Amino acid sequence: MNDTRIRHVRLFRNGRNQAVRIPVDFELPGDEAILRREGDLLILEPVRKRGLVALLDSWEPIDAALPEIEDQPTVPEDIF
Repeated sequence: MNDTRIRHVRLFRNGRNQAVRIPVDFELPGDEAILRREGDLLILEPVRKRGLVALLDSWEPIDAALPEIEDQPTVPEDIF
Protein backbone atom coordinates (compact mmCIF):
# COMPACT_ATOMS: atom_id res chain seq x y z
CA MET A 1 0.00 0.00 0.00
CA ASN A 2 1.48 3.33 -1.05
CA ASP A 3 -0.33 6.03 0.94
CA THR A 4 0.71 9.55 -0.03
CA ARG A 5 -1.23 11.40 2.68
CA ILE A 6 0.96 13.82 4.63
CA ARG A 7 0.36 15.15 8.14
CA HIS A 8 2.45 17.41 10.33
CA VAL A 9 2.78 15.94 13.82
CA ARG A 10 4.17 17.15 17.13
CA LEU A 11 7.27 15.72 18.73
CA PHE A 12 7.57 15.68 22.51
CA ARG A 13 9.74 14.24 25.27
CA ASN A 14 8.71 11.16 27.23
CA GLY A 15 11.38 10.90 29.89
CA ARG A 16 14.67 10.60 27.99
CA ASN A 17 12.94 9.49 24.77
CA GLN A 18 11.60 11.59 21.95
CA ALA A 19 8.05 10.62 21.00
CA VAL A 20 5.53 11.45 18.30
CA ARG A 21 1.74 11.60 18.48
CA ILE A 22 0.23 9.49 15.72
CA PRO A 23 -3.06 10.88 14.39
CA VAL A 24 -6.02 8.49 14.53
CA ASP A 25 -6.17 8.10 10.73
CA PHE A 26 -2.54 6.89 10.78
CA GLU A 27 -2.92 4.43 13.68
CA LEU A 28 -1.19 1.08 13.33
CA PRO A 29 -2.87 -2.21 14.24
CA GLY A 30 -1.70 -4.07 17.33
CA ASP A 31 0.55 -2.86 20.13
CA GLU A 32 4.01 -3.28 18.58
CA ALA A 33 5.80 -1.67 15.66
CA ILE A 34 9.18 -1.76 13.94
CA LEU A 35 11.11 1.52 13.60
CA ARG A 36 13.97 1.74 11.11
CA ARG A 37 16.06 4.52 9.70
CA GLU A 38 16.82 5.01 6.00
CA GLY A 39 19.01 8.09 5.69
CA ASP A 40 17.03 11.00 7.15
CA LEU A 41 13.77 9.01 7.08
CA LEU A 42 12.29 7.16 10.04
CA ILE A 43 9.98 4.36 8.90
CA LEU A 44 7.42 2.93 11.30
CA GLU A 45 5.78 -0.38 10.36
CA PRO A 46 3.30 -2.58 12.23
CA VAL A 47 4.55 -5.93 13.46
CA ARG A 48 2.72 -8.51 11.37
CA LYS A 49 1.23 -11.48 13.17
CA ARG A 50 2.75 -14.72 12.00
CA GLY A 51 1.37 -18.21 11.81
CA LEU A 52 -1.49 -20.06 10.20
CA VAL A 53 -4.26 -18.42 12.24
CA ALA A 54 -3.02 -14.92 11.32
CA LEU A 55 -2.78 -15.94 7.67
CA LEU A 56 -6.30 -17.37 7.62
CA ASP A 57 -7.65 -14.26 9.39
CA SER A 58 -6.17 -12.09 6.65
CA TRP A 59 -7.97 -13.93 3.80
CA GLU A 60 -11.25 -12.70 2.36
CA PRO A 61 -14.13 -15.22 2.21
CA ILE A 62 -14.62 -17.07 -1.08
CA ASP A 63 -17.88 -16.15 -2.82
CA ALA A 64 -17.64 -18.92 -5.45
CA ALA A 65 -20.03 -21.86 -5.19
CA LEU A 66 -18.28 -25.12 -4.41
CA PRO A 67 -19.34 -28.32 -6.17
CA GLU A 68 -21.46 -30.88 -4.34
CA ILE A 69 -19.48 -33.95 -3.33
CA GLU A 70 -21.36 -37.15 -2.71
CA ASP A 71 -20.06 -38.65 0.50
CA GLN A 72 -19.75 -42.39 -0.20
CA PRO A 73 -19.51 -44.77 2.74
CA THR A 74 -16.23 -46.60 3.06
CA VAL A 75 -16.08 -50.14 1.83
CA PRO A 76 -14.88 -52.56 4.52
CA GLU A 77 -11.85 -54.60 3.53
CA ASP A 78 -11.01 -58.04 4.82
CA ILE A 79 -7.32 -57.78 5.68
CA PHE A 80 -7.04 -61.18 7.42
